[in-house]
Amino acid sequence: MDITSLIIQLIVGAIGGNAAGKAMPDKSLGTLGNTIAGVIGGLGGGQILDKILGGGAMATDAAAGAAASGLDIGAIIQDVAGGGIGGAVLTIVVALIKGAMNKS
Repeated sequence: MDITSLIIQLIVGAIGGNAAGKAMPDKSLGTLGNTIAGVIGGLGGGQILDKILGGGAMATDAAAGAAASGLDIGAIIQDVAGGGIGGAVLTIVVALIKGAMNKS
């Protein structure tokens, strides 16, 4: 895990969290809340996906050369997917918990 992967996961997690907030405006946490939940979820989702998939696939020598230069497209796609999904999911979970607590 390098710093580039972490930055991608954090940024895409924030985007995923805000997208989830826009998709369900009645349960949105606000821009700041969606961003914070998205960043945390993006980092967690990216790390989980990294452990499951093992950090991206390298099938050819060209892919190995690209990975050595930090341009492994498989790892970038994995970071984007894990970060975005993780950010959106955590934002939805936090919003649902917040909504349930407000009903009490």
